[in-house]
Amino acid sequence: MAELGAELLLSLICLTFLRPLTMAVHTDKEESAVPQFVPFGFSVEPEDALVVRGGPALLNCLVASPEAFRVEWKKDGSYLTLQADERRRLLDNGSLLISSVVHSKHNKPDEGVYQCTASIQNLGTISSKTARLSVAGVPRFSSQPEAGLVRHGDSHVFLCDIIQDLVGFSRWELNKQPLALDHRLLQLPSGALVVSNASDADAGSYRCVVETGGVVKSSDEVELKVIAETGESRKLEYLTTPSAITSVVGESVLLPCVVTGSPAPYVRWMLNDQLIDESDGHFEMLAGGSLRIVNLTVEDSGTFSCLADNMNDSLEAKAELNIQVPPQFLKKPVNTYAHESMDIIFECEVTGSPAPTVRWVKNGDTVIPSDYFKIIEEHNLQVLGLVKTDEGYYQCMAENDAGNVQASAQLIILKHDVSLPSPTSPPLTSATTEHVTPGSGGAGAVGPTPSAPRDVVASLVSTRFIKLTWRQPAETHGDDVTYSVYYSLEGTNRERIVNTSQPGEMQVTIQNLVPESKYTFRVVAHNGNGVGESSSAVTVATQPEVQVPGPAPNLQATATSPTSIAVSWETPVTGNGEIQNYKIIYTAKGQDGEQEIDVRGLTYTFTGLKKFTEYSFRIVAYNKHGPGVSTDDVTAQTFSAVPSAPPQNVTVEILNSKSMMVRWQPPPADEQNGEITSYKIRYRKGARKSEASDIVPGTQLHTLLDNLQRGTEYSVRVTAMTLNGSGPASDWITSETFESDLDESRVPDIPSSLHVRPLVNSIVVSWTPPENQDIVVRGYIIGYGIGSPHAQFIKVDYKQRYYSIENLEPSSHYVISLKAFNNVGEGIPVYESAITRPQSDPIDPDVDLYELFHAPYTPVPETTPMLPPVGVQASVLSHDTIKVTWADNSLPKNQKITDARYYTVRWKTNIPANTKFKVANTTTLTHMVTGLKPNTLYEFSVMVTKGRRSSTWSMTAHGTTFETIPSSSPKDVTVVSKEGRPRTIIVNWQPPSEANGKITGYIIYYSTDVNAEVHNWVIDPILGNRLTHQIQDLTLDTTYYFKLQARNSKGMGPMSEAVQFRTPKASSIPKPNGRPSGNVDNAVGITANENYILIIVIVVLVGAFIIISVVVGAFLCTRRTTSQQKKKRAACKSTNGSHKYKVNSKDLKPPDLWIHHERLELKPMDKSPDPNPVMTDTPIPRTSQDITPVDSTLDSSVHKRRDSGHESEESMSTLAGRRGMRPKIMMPFDTQPPQPVISAHPIHSLDNHYHHHYHLGSLASPSPSHGHLHHQNSPRSIVTPMSHLDSADSTESVSRNVPSSDMMSTSSTQHVYSVEPSETEISYLSSGTGEEDTNTYPPTAHVRPTHPLKSFAVPTITPHNPSFESPALPSTPLLAQTGGPHSSKTASIGTLGRVRAPMVVNVPSAPDAQETARMLEDSEPSYKADVLTEEMAHLEGLMKDLNAITTT
Repeated sequence: MAELGAELLLSLICLTFLRPLTMAVHTDKEESAVPQFVPFGFSVEPEDALVVRGGPALLNCLVASPEAFRVEWKKDGSYLTLQADERRRLLDNGSLLISSVVHSKHNKPDEGVYQCTASIQNLGTISSKTARLSVAGVPRFSSQPEAGLVRHGDSHVFLCDIIQDLVGFSRWELNKQPLALDHRLLQLPSGALVVSNASDADAGSYRCVVETGGVVKSSDEVELKVIAETGESRKLEYLTTPSAITSVVGESVLLPCVVTGSPAPYVRWMLNDQLIDESDGHFEMLAGGSLRIVNLTVEDSGTFSCLADNMNDSLEAKAELNIQVPPQFLKKPVNTYAHESMDIIFECEVTGSPAPTVRWVKNGDTVIPSDYFKIIEEHNLQVLGLVKTDEGYYQCMAENDAGNVQASAQLIILKHDVSLPSPTSPPLTSATTEHVTPGSGGAGAVGPTPSAPRDVVASLVSTRFIKLTWRQPAETHGDDVTYSVYYSLEGTNRERIVNTSQPGEMQVTIQNLVPESKYTFRVVAHNGNGVGESSSAVTVATQPEVQVPGPAPNLQATATSPTSIAVSWETPVTGNGEIQNYKIIYTAKGQDGEQEIDVRGLTYTFTGLKKFTEYSFRIVAYNKHGPGVSTDDVTAQTFSAVPSAPPQNVTVEILNSKSMMVRWQPPPADEQNGEITSYKIRYRKGARKSEASDIVPGTQLHTLLDNLQRGTEYSVRVTAMTLNGSGPASDWITSETFESDLDESRVPDIPSSLHVRPLVNSIVVSWTPPENQDIVVRGYIIGYGIGSPHAQFIKVDYKQRYYSIENLEPSSHYVISLKAFNNVGEGIPVYESAITRPQSDPIDPDVDLYELFHAPYTPVPETTPMLPPVGVQASVLSHDTIKVTWADNSLPKNQKITDARYYTVRWKTNIPANTKFKVANTTTLTHMVTGLKPNTLYEFSVMVTKGRRSSTWSMTAHGTTFETIPSSSPKDVTVVSKEGRPRTIIVNWQPPSEANGKITGYIIYYSTDVNAEVHNWVIDPILGNRLTHQIQDLTLDTTYYFKLQARNSKGMGPMSEAVQFRTPKASSIPKPNGRPSGNVDNAVGITANENYILIIVIVVLVGAFIIISVVVGAFLCTRRTTSQQKKKRAACKSTNGSHKYKVNSKDLKPPDLWIHHERLELKPMDKSPDPNPVMTDTPIPRTSQDITPVDSTLDSSVHKRRDSGHESEESMSTLAGRRGMRPKIMMPFDTQPPQPVISAHPIHSLDNHYHHHYHLGSLASPSPSHGHLHHQNSPRSIVTPMSHLDSADSTESVSRNVPSSDMMSTSSTQHVYSVEPSETEISYLSSGTGEEDTNTYPPTAHVRPTHPLKSFAVPTITPHNPSFESPALPSTPLLAQTGGPHSSKTASIGTLGRVRAPMVVNVPSAPDAQETARMLEDSEPSYKADVLTEEMAHLEGLMKDLNAITTT
């Protein structure tokens, strides 16, 4: 007992502790459990029925559900009260029984539409499909059948004229006995009786009997007599014909057709002009001509024709058969879970013929569309802002003339703390989809939820939308916080919800609101623990809507041509005022952007559209308030047309000596202009006009041309065709058939090469074919194995050039063999060995280079890629052109292309951000790429394509285009005043965007007149790539205009736009005198600056140098030549006296090396000038107005020329005074070689009494300079003007009075001479004596690098050589581009950077030899060349030191 008591006590204790725990768990489960959907539906639904008056009627209804339900019936939409009804009662299974149908002319209580409904308490109600109960009318005959006479084998028809509903209750009797129907005796749908192929047994009395509800009514009895056939011909005649009929899929139908006549007619049926086949049992011929169709399908719709004919006549009768399809569900609504305030959609998609109408029912009541219940996307039901009362069953009911169906779904609304099951069955709207996220609550949530969001405001309010913003809750209790906005229309309790699209977003736009209405909004935050607190409610009113037009009705778009579409519409029904205009918005199919056009009328025709392209159009009407409601889109497609482009990538592959394969690609899609129906291939021999052609279907992109002639060149082109005709043809592609087919009488030769590349588990094998390619190669055999190549063999196609042997052992020695084979046998193998890498071997960084060898062999040869081109090189030709060349290893050694392969070249700039390639196709092994950017690095690669096979891209080649002059000006030019120095400004700028090379300097132009000519602006050159510069000593209170010009090694770029700046009115710091103009400082090229002591030192040094130069010149002038020189002068005087040039010793003076530096000089220059000069001369030619030719009637004496020169010098001084003294400038350059100077040397004619003078810039006395310019290389010299900024690459040399032998020496050694033009004169060169030499070169303009100290170069006087022969040249001068050795930034640049047009040089006959000798004697200098050269070398050393001082 004690033990029993202990056990009881222990059990009691366990129950005491376990019961609360169990109850807690049970309670927890109840709270967190999700309600399950209840199966609820109909297993049997009522069907349409036809009953007779007084008879019973049964409408079946069987409900399937595990829950208790209640069934009720509706008639014509109203519930029936069956409790006290004696005739109608509800059966136990839910069916409705009407014991006795009541029906009279004025009382039809039982006829109508019935529907069964079933309800489950607290869940909802469902309704069955509807069924129509019809009551047959009172039997009566509208007319009586008539007696008839029929011949043997003929047909007869008895009519039974009753209402259609009673046909099913009718029958026929013969001699008052029921008539058995068979294939001869047939009752038609109208009730009529057909007697076909009549015999004596068919004679008798016939009547039609109708029996309904025990009431029997008969027609009159009529007699049918059967007589013998006389054999007379009788006309064919229809006794009954088919009529239009409508039936339902799955039913049967009878089409009557009874024909009489003699001879007996043959009857057959056709459907839509196709003869009907009766063998399948679907069609059956009855009673000699009527057609029965069983189990109707949609394909049976159409026109049926009954054809009757005999040898004498034929008849045809037609009737339409329309097949209806009852509604069928393609998509049914599904059971749905949701939370309150969510938006949901029940989907319902149905089909049928005619198109069904869909209505929605909720718990047995029809859903009326409203602001919260909307029918969208044709048949779907959208419920907005769910509330608890929205729970229940929703049914989609579809109906048409053939029947009706229904489908139901249950909606369960869960509490917010219960998570929605995943996946959610129904599609949610965009507003609530984001709400279905994990962690939105539920029993499993642990931890605090967010507090209420703060500061909820409407930041944007419109007529139909409101934008809400808020701040984060004070306590989020998590990172991923999302928000839900609940809102409701004032006066309703239905609240809707919109969720933010992503965590942390604190704004949302609520759409589709009602204008001029008040809405209440609140915001709730969610974190991983669940739903937080709600914010305070905010009430916002939408704005009233402006009265804008409604949509334009009856919008139509019709294509009128391949490029035009006509659009028409009608005036909006609700225009809300006068319509001002319409906007047509249209777009082509496949395009993103829309285009629009404004019109005033109600029609518009679009032209210039794309051919065979679909366009969509919509219309928006405008009134004074603005745009109205847009119409829906309508589409139209332009007509097709012939293709506007030829087929692409046409290739020809020679297969053998008598055939070739032609391949192509369709024209571009946007230029096909319709569906390609076929391709026409035209081919001809060479350039003959006669052509052969072949046409293939539009889906075929290749054709074989065979039966060609051997070794014949054929031209092929392809044309695409649409229904509208042929488009343009491709270019002719020429290819030549083989002279003979390849030899297969012997085995192939050994492959010309074999290469292997071992990897860890594979070896990549590549090879080239045998050198003798006249032998057929059918394929290759690869043998391999460890230590022996005979372990395994692999056969590959003859087009294969590589193979990857896989699944090998690491660190193993393999021997590989390769041999070619054909039908005769196998050729000689070539061997190679390789050791696979160890397993631990790192990945080869160069494996990518061999990716093309890793492709496994495919047995389809057409997909095998080709070998890529090799040896790609990029040769730079100019600043925008690069020539790309390559080799093709798949071609023969001579690299001759005999097939239809083509190459694709691609290139791009070598910039990491630039990944866009440009491509071009070519059929040669070179391609010229043009249109490139200057001074830019490009990379190139090439791919080869042959037929459908293409190679990978080759290795890349690189090339940098040459520089060219800048094509844009410096940008962002700004001018500011320097603080504390009002006369000094600072110019800042940025480099040009298109420098086209390294910028080596800038030139600043400034002037007080923005409209002044360029050469009247003051310039200031800047060395290097500095981006700022100071300009000093400007005039106070003056407006200046500044322009900038950049330069690189190739020349000057364009000028920038003028920038205006006005200097201050007063100067706070005293300044010395203004910048000097035309003084010594300017002559040496030193700009004015604050270091005046340095200027004084320089002036003293220059003055001392001038004095030394004068002394040396005077000393040299006292030295004259000996009697030999006098004899030469005497000989010269004794010749033709009409051409005397009295040149005394006093007339020849050494040039003033400082003051008169502008005389023309020629000096042998060092062949290796300083490669990095700091400054180079820049000639400054004057304008054309400054060039004043002297009257040609002047005396030809030397004295008059000198006098004229002195006058010109004085006139120059006056002109210079008026122009403000604009001496020459020094242009700073970068490390480029010294720039050339163009000198045009006019040659004085000894036969002319007149000497023409041109005054260039500052004019000075022209003195004769005795020399001859010799063009070394060209047999016909050409005067070529060149910019002073161009590079001096000429190989010409200049000689002075050099005999022919010396000239040959000069040509071989290529001495370089500098041509120093005179700023103020033209040098006249006289020719030597001797016989005429027709091969003597005419004068030319010479371009030579100048020397930094050219002003101190003294001409070397060549001794007289009478054997030198030269033709005399006329005195027509060439314009000389003047230049000075020093500069000042106050000087005018004149026509800097311009190139003068070349002047014509005439070559006259040579002068008399004696006269020439006399001139040379007179012109012989009175001093020795070696002494002068020694003195000048000393002076040059002094000037180099001076120049070094001044430049520092």
